[in-house]
Amino acid sequence: MRVVIAGGHGQIALQLARELARRGDTAVGLIRKPEQADDLKAAGAEPVVLDLERSTVEQVAAVLREQRADAALFAAGAGPGSSAERKYTVDRDGSVLLAGAAELAGVRRFLQISTMGAGQPPAAGSDDIWAAYIEAKTQAEDDLRARDLDWTVLRPGRLLDTPSIGDVTLAVPPLQRGSVPRADVALVLAELLVTGAGAGRTLELTSGPTPVAQAVRDLG
Repeated sequence: MRVVIAGGHGQIALQLARELARRGDTAVGLIRKPEQADDLKAAGAEPVVLDLERSTVEQVAAVLREQRADAALFAAGAGPGSSAERKYTVDRDGSVLLAGAAELAGVRRFLQISTMGAGQPPAAGSDDIWAAYIEAKTQAEDDLRARDLDWTVLRPGRLLDTPSIGDVTLAVPPLQRGSVPRADVALVLAELLVTGAGAGRTLELTSGPTPVAQAVRDLG
């Protein structure tokens, strides 16, 4: 399997690339900066320099075709310290662009990393940047659900940089708020990709009592 990942230099994307390589599959990471390429290669991924904020849907679709993509995954984000405007241009518009390109290129499997809290109005008292982030993720989810793709939206809880636990709770919303290591998000994504489970579903994810492979099998 060849998986094209937008936001290929992100922490989850790099850990996913390592996991896919371990399984004998290949991640192709889309990156904005050429100097990030060595990090992707070290993780077992193939880097492609492509700035989603400066690309057309036709250009992205051409990359998906050139890379013989079996699946596409949106893992990009404007990141901490970015403006409210970039929450929309990256977290929303980037996903919309990649999903449109996947349709155009005939890549049916599409995974989107969202966040717990999406799908609801921002909490009262939220600052403008957080509110923009939640709204951008919500709008990206809504766009994806309307598309003719085998999509899965994954909403992790608060992300941790701690080592993998390997045990999670994975379920349709609403799920009690919690946290989850980025390493376990990567494991769940790999399992969803390899098995094809979760298509047409929005899923929330926290650490929990169930081994990752079993949690994905339990989706039915």
